[in-house]
Amino acid sequence: MEIDTLDRKILAQLQRDAGQSLDDLGATVGLSRNACWRRIKTLETAGVIKQRVAILDAASVDLGLSVFISVRTNRHEPDWLAEFARATREMPEILGAYRMSGDLDYLIRAQVRDMAGYDRFYQRLIKRVNLADVSASFVMEQLKETTALPV
Repeated sequence: MEIDTLDRKILAQLQRDAGQSLDDLGATVGLSRNACWRRIKTLETAGVIKQRVAILDAASVDLGLSVFISVRTNRHEPDWLAEFARATREMPEILGAYRMSGDLDYLIRAQVRDMAGYDRFYQRLIKRVNLADVSASFVMEQLKETTALPV
């Protein structure tokens, strides 16, 4: 799908506030509400818009500790990878899991209540998947966090 300037304006606005009315969105990007609705539906059908969500404040829901977990493994078989992927999808604390290039095999981004919560999470993770080395870094200060792509 080709994305034109109006689509990009719509996408930028939806990333800022997906809950805004079609009237407000149309006024901002210079289209009627119906034209906006049609473009949004086209973008959704094409998979450009994957989903619309609410972004929560982690501390407000008692999940104030962000952690990045570096994982190295000695296992690279398809069965191991499938189990690792399944485990990361099924553990709600995991917000992102990435297979990496370089010295690191995987990087996990997780959100937990506190250090005790991290320890419980860690114990469940290593019980599910055989890992060679796990190293955690805890976020002390969040300088920037966004889900918005620079469209």
